Amino acid sequence: MTSSSQVQRRTVETHQLANGLMLLAEPVATAESAAFTLMVPSGCSTDPADRLGLSSLLCDMVIRGAGERDSRALINDLEILGVERGESVGISQTSFSGATLADNLLDALAIYGDIVQRPQLPEDQLDAARMVCYQEIRGVEDEPSQKLMDDLRRRTYPDPWGRASHGTEAGVEASTAAEVKRHWQTNYRPNGAILGVAGKIDWDQLVELVESQFGAWKRVEPVAPKETPPAESSPHIDFDGNQCHIGIAFPSVPYSDPLYLQAWAAVGVLSGGMSSRLFTEVREKRGLCYSVSASLQTQLTRARVMCYAGTTSERAQETLDVTYAELIRLREGVLQSELQRLKARIKSGLIMQQESTSARSGSIARDWYHLNRVRSLEELGAQVDALSAHSINEYLDEHPPSDFTFATLGPQPLKIPV
Repeated sequence: MTSSSQVQRRTVETHQLANGLMLLAEPVATAESAAFTLMVPSGCSTDPADRLGLSSLLCDMVIRGAGERDSRALINDLEILGVERGESVGISQTSFSGATLADNLLDALAIYGDIVQRPQLPEDQLDAARMVCYQEIRGVEDEPSQKLMDDLRRRTYPDPWGRASHGTEAGVEASTAAEVKRHWQTNYRPNGAILGVAGKIDWDQLVELVESQFGAWKRVEPVAPKETPPAESSPHIDFDGNQCHIGIAFPSVPYSDPLYLQAWAAVGVLSGGMSSRLFTEVREKRGLCYSVSASLQTQLTRARVMCYAGTTSERAQETLDVTYAELIRLREGVLQSELQRLKARIKSGLIMQQESTSARSGSIARDWYHLNRVRSLEELGAQVDALSAHSINEYLDEHPPSDFTFATLGPQPLKIPV
């Protein structure tokens, strides 16, 4: 197994601008690339209830020209710099990411300074942006497993925390150009924004560039979303066909909780590799399903373990019963042999993250969002080394899987365990 000494010691630099923007950077002298992750506090939880999908629409619109560049010039300049980019909308943030040669990083960041602060938001391209959003929404309708898990999140989290980021066609259709602009003015703000950078960088030059390009960004005081209980609805969605999709969720602890690593490890024993319990008991031994998994999904102050199984309608009830039984059996604890296999997978992931500037820039930004600090790869390695079956089992004694939420999608309802 990889030892923590193989995770190289690195220092994360931090600098907060007067307007609240948090800059984090991990210089990697041996890298030839540099990557960034810019998170702005404009997630789907900020969408008005009758405009679900507004944040997703805005995310597409800000790329359609910014500063003095129109849409074509903006994309062309990013391509000239060799930026491999991505944009995504989550519950609480919109994330912009990019990776390029280290020499091109500062020029790329200057363009993103325009994107978040000075987007053109051209009204004549609003319909085209809507079409992009419609395609994403309809893609979910054509993917039953995604549709099921979206429904499970809505049923297990209070609104707005259980929303799907893509929203609804009705919400996107109703959103006007004026509302898109107002949403940008309200939610694209430096206070609450985080910029994580990793790779071959000069820290002093990076600070100077970020101060000059983002320092004039005006603060906006946020409005807290109004929270309502999860909507009560049938756990079953009728869907023609001979397949059945099953979802089970239960509460866990969020990323900031001191016991998060124990919770995450328990789920790793449950699902994560061909030797995991769900794969072994549900798929390999009984051949009940073609896909089964579980993951710990965390928000800032709440978290859920989300389980999924896809099977045939004939074997659906047995699949649900056996999967649920494995969740209950987790209360009995994990074995040292299971933990050793899990640690090997975790350490491999840490080493691969060390080699990817893109992965690391995202990781340090997420760490700051959840913890208000950044854990080094060395610290993470040491925490994994310190994990024991005893500490995980103590966690499971105090936080046994319970308070389940179920969702099924298929030709007929299933009997939900009591």
